[in-house]
Amino acid sequence: MTPDFLRSVRLMQRRTFLGHACRGVGAVALTSLLGPAVASAADKWKGVVTPPHVPPKAKRVIFLVMAGGPSHLELYDNKPTLAKLHGKPMPESVTKGQPIAQLQGQQLKCFGPQWGFKKHGKGGLEMNELFTQLPAVADDLCVVRSMRTEAINHDPAHTFMNTGSSVSGRPSMGAWATYGLGSEADDLPGFVVLTSDGRGGQNQPIASRQWGPGFLPGRFQGVHLRGKGDPVLYLTNPPGVDRDKQKDVIDAVSQLNQLQNGVVDDPEIATRVSQYELAFRMQASVPALVDLSQEPKTVLESYGAKGADGSFAANCLLARRLAQRGVRFIQLYHRDWDHHGGVKDGIKLKIEEIDRPCAALIKDLKRLGMLDDTLIVCTGEFGRTPMSQGDGRDHHMKGFSIWLAGGGIKGGITHGATDEFGYHAAENVVEVFDLHATMLHLLGVDHERLTFRFQGRDYRLTDVHGKVVKEILA
Repeated sequence: MTPDFLRSVRLMQRRTFLGHACRGVGAVALTSLLGPAVASAADKWKGVVTPPHVPPKAKRVIFLVMAGGPSHLELYDNKPTLAKLHGKPMPESVTKGQPIAQLQGQQLKCFGPQWGFKKHGKGGLEMNELFTQLPAVADDLCVVRSMRTEAINHDPAHTFMNTGSSVSGRPSMGAWATYGLGSEADDLPGFVVLTSDGRGGQNQPIASRQWGPGFLPGRFQGVHLRGKGDPVLYLTNPPGVDRDKQKDVIDAVSQLNQLQNGVVDDPEIATRVSQYELAFRMQASVPALVDLSQEPKTVLESYGAKGADGSFAANCLLARRLAQRGVRFIQLYHRDWDHHGGVKDGIKLKIEEIDRPCAALIKDLKRLGMLDDTLIVCTGEFGRTPMSQGDGRDHHMKGFSIWLAGGGIKGGITHGATDEFGYHAAENVVEVFDLHATMLHLLGVDHERLTFRFQGRDYRLTDVHGKVVKEILA
């Protein structure tokens, strides 16, 4: 027992202590009689949004982050005017007074798209000519070409995309989703994060606070599953400790934690109890989750996956498996999109890495009848400038592209547009707050009503902003 716990026990009256102790021991005894399934069901977080504020279209979210800032001008936003002006000065009227990251004070020259574009699907959706697999699902995609963000450097921009604030300490959207709705998974966290590295760009770090709970209780923290080795540290027991012995320890610690919680009523103690129990269940569920040998060869080949090797292809397949197991929010980071130089060759490598897995994820969910209630979002933290930085592009926050699919999204369309240079979001501008509001709406949550009181104020993911982008809803 810890000194803090002993002090808390001494603070209680003898009768109170005995009452709490009896109730704690009685609850444990009842749990042993009823079985772990009933106990875990009782402890399972159901969410605060019950019933849903609006009819939900999606049950879960798979959020794909192309970390580093993918160039919309080489992916989904064709700009013939920019191509014609390649190498010529960028008109000052476009950039005057605008925030620029590393091109500040330099001569700004137009830098045309480095690859051609082709139209696909019934809606004629344009994308880079190098895509060979994603065009097959063009009619499932909604490309938003008018995204805008408020941060121009990587870490603040990731923080803003994840939390609605560029200042660290706010809850991530995955934490908000699981706080609001709970999770259908019994033996996995409600919020899971996977990361992968690639080729052709600078490998920007991703801080674990990007999937943190902020001021929400710690049980809503995203859990990072590693791609190589044990997916979770300390997943296997040390020599001499079997599953029954470990369960005895967890039960004893839970009893002590419950006694202390009866005195101090600290929500983090309840979090500690529930997470110990979840970790114990994960020791059985996670090895089965990452065992991709259970998948048919045709499925592995469709993703381009060679096993749970930490690649983007493997992580996309794991995302589908997590979705099947009831995980509410699944976030994948794929790094090396920071193309300050060599954007032409770099984009080629990145498309080779994401083309097949993204298309396979959509097709696989559709095959399983899950695409209609799974919302997929694919974005970066910002875009890239239409001006050159040698043979690359600088960070850009005033206009970039994302795509969405499934989960109540209207497929085969584009929404919004940047100006003729690809600099400013010019038509039907979509802010990050609007994206968050739309995601919550599709999950059945009114973004203005999902709040948490902290330091005397009711906070929400969208702060005091945000509107649902109804034009992209099916």
